[in-house]
Amino acid sequence: RFFTDPERFARWWGEGSRIDPREGGEVAIRYPDGTRVQGEIVEIDPPRRIAFTYRYASGVPADGSLVTIVLDAIPEGTVLQLRHAFSSAKIRDAHVQGWRYQLALFSRAVADDGRAGALERVDAWLAAWGEADAEKRRRLLESSALPGVLFRDAHSATEGIEDLLANLDAIQRFMPGVILRRDGEVLLSHGTAIARWTAKRAGGDPVGRGTNVYDLAPDGRFARVVGFWEG
Repeated sequence: RFFTDPERFARWWGEGSRIDPREGGEVAIRYPDGTRVQGEIVEIDPPRRIAFTYRYASGVPADGSLVTIVLDAIPEGTVLQLRHAFSSAKIRDAHVQGWRYQLALFSRAVADDGRAGALERVDAWLAAWGEADAEKRRRLLESSALPGVLFRDAHSATEGIEDLLANLDAIQRFMPGVILRRDGEVLLSHGTAIARWTAKRAGGDPVGRGTNVYDLAPDGRFARVVGFWEG
């Protein structure tokens, strides 16, 4: 979508950038320092492949410059392969670090695209800890985490939802009436989310505070969660 949706393309490259996702369509990139790149799509096969010419509007020449990007699905998500061909090896090599930086921005932009879903899953995960009804607890966890989710904190080391549900059942027996609520915004970057939380009794008395670190699976659910209690 970041190569076919002009709004997402601009979110990645920066304000003023645009793409017309068809063969012969325009590619326009505007870097934050004002440098402009112009190009034309020579091949596009959504959602797997796109190739476009890449030349500077002024200044540094880029004769024979062609960018080819291939996206392949793998169990862990998507692998992006990028090839930027130049007529000069010297010019090519000068672009390596720039692409490393730009692809880091791409990874962050893709992660940010799922921010709303990450917030909902964090809230569902935390709600499960204080939910007295066993079936509701299960639904909350299944909506937010993978079946094999790993969880670690100062008092727990579980593997899988079934193991975690048994842990939450014990919490309901020994700490009834305690609920967890998110405290502040969710930080999200490159497939990892961080959220602070507060634990309170039903009457509102605080029990403790902490922070959870969530590793997201390709579908946005949590594959691994590590909790830090602050007392």
